[in-house]
Amino acid sequence: MNAQPVIEVEALSREYRMGAATVHALRGVTLTIQAGEFVALMGASGSGKSTLLHLLGCLDTATSGHYRLEGREVSALSSDERARLRNQRIGFIFQNFNLLPRLSALENVALPLLYRKNTHAAHREAAQALARVGLAERAHHPPNALSGGERQRVAIARALVTQPAILLADEPTGNLDSATGADIMALLSELVREGRTLLLVTHDAALAAHAHRQLRMRDGRMVTA
Repeated sequence: MNAQPVIEVEALSREYRMGAATVHALRGVTLTIQAGEFVALMGASGSGKSTLLHLLGCLDTATSGHYRLEGREVSALSSDERARLRNQRIGFIFQNFNLLPRLSALENVALPLLYRKNTHAAHREAAQALARVGLAERAHHPPNALSGGERQRVAIARALVTQPAILLADEPTGNLDSATGADIMALLSELVREGRTLLLVTHDAALAAHAHRQLRMRDGRMVTA
C-alpha cells in the first residue's frame, strides 16, 4: 500500500444554527487516510458520519479545523474551486444510485466528464468505465431497464470515470439484496486491490470487516481510529 496520505483532517468541526440552538455535528475530528487504503466508517444515525462525508466530498465547509486533499488545503478554496476539485478528484457512490432516469447508462457515466471534454471523448471514457464494471453490453439501457445491482455498477462506473483520488461510498449496498450486495462489495474490494482509496460508510459490520481499518463515530467525535 502506498504510504502517501490522500486525506488529512485536523481538529475538524462543523456547527449548525437551528433557531437559538447550536448543533455540534462534528467536534474536533482528526483523521488520516493513506492512498490505497480501504476505511470503513461506522456509527449510529446522528453520530456525524454524513456530515464528515459531506466535508470530505467538498459538498460542505467546516466551521473550524483543516482538511487537506492530496496535500491541498480545501478550507482555503472558493466554492468554484471546491466544485472543480470534487469533480476531478472525488468519486461518489450513493445508496440510492442517483442516476438520471431519462439518460442511458453510458450517458449517466459520461456526465462528470462533459463540461471538460467533448461528447465523443466523454462517451469513449464512459464506455471504458462501464466495461470495467462488467456492463459494456448494457451501456445503452436506461436505469429502469437495469437491475438494482446493475444500477449500482453504473454508479460505480460514474464514480471511477474521472480517475478520482478517493471513492466515497455511502451505504452502497443498502438497497440491494444480500447476494447482489456481496457482488458489489467484491467489486469495490477489487478496486482497492488495484490501488483505489475507498471510504465506506455503513451500518453493516459484515461489510466493514472487508476494510483495512474500521472507524467509529459517536456524538460528532471519532471514537476509534
